[in-house]
Amino acid sequence: MKLSFVVSVQPTRFEAVAYEGELEKQLAFIAELGYQGVELAVRDPASLDVGNLKRLLQGYGLAVPAIGTGQAYIEEGLSLAHPSGEIRTRAIGRIKSHIDLARELGAMVIIGLIRGEEGGDEPRRLFVEALGECASYAAEKGVKLVLEPINRYETKLINTVEEGLAILDEIGSDVVGLLLDTFHANIEEPWVEDSVRKAGGKLFHVHIADSNRRFPGAGHFDFRSFLGSLRAIGYEGFLSAEILPWPDTNEAARRTMAFFRESFGQEI
Repeated sequence: MKLSFVVSVQPTRFEAVAYEGELEKQLAFIAELGYQGVELAVRDPASLDVGNLKRLLQGYGLAVPAIGTGQAYIEEGLSLAHPSGEIRTRAIGRIKSHIDLARELGAMVIIGLIRGEEGGDEPRRLFVEALGECASYAAEKGVKLVLEPINRYETKLINTVEEGLAILDEIGSDVVGLLLDTFHANIEEPWVEDSVRKAGGKLFHVHIADSNRRFPGAGHFDFRSFLGSLRAIGYEGFLSAEILPWPDTNEAARRTMAFFRESFGQEI
């Protein structure tokens, strides 16, 4: 397993990602700390200079395990389950542009808050339909999508691993898997390690944050037990720190890396 840190490529209202201005300075700092990857939160890929981004990533030796898409919902209201067909179409188009970017960067695309906040049968039906279209496009491009169960206080649509797996069964695509976030799982899963085992080979990506969404070690989440469950299913992907910038972004990044080095050493 490898460590990455979540960074926004532009200012955002979403608190649990880092944005400290110039992207190159953020990448340089993350690489200097020893992170092997950077997860990029991107509202609109059309705003990026992809050539320059690839140059920076290569220069600092950073992989991009995944691309976050939730800012398209938070900042613009785009949702794959919106009752308006026009908004759903725009959301699907936006995810397709994220898929194109992911293909350039060798990344996966996260399906998180872009599904919206409303639960119930109709939003779920609309979401499955939209996600199916996105999955078909992703398969054509050779890109994986990762569906993130999110806690009930942020959305009513897909809160648990079990609910996420049910969606995956309906989609029936090998390119769609799950993202497990320890902050959300700590709220929603009766036993996080059991949920990891249930996800099994469908677990494509992992977000790490402590029980209070601060850096690992600042709360009470049992990371040793959690990492043991990941090893048990053969997970070899990234652990991506999506955490509150407390006491500030740089210190949170330092403390995350220090926690894993001191607690697990060469195990990571």
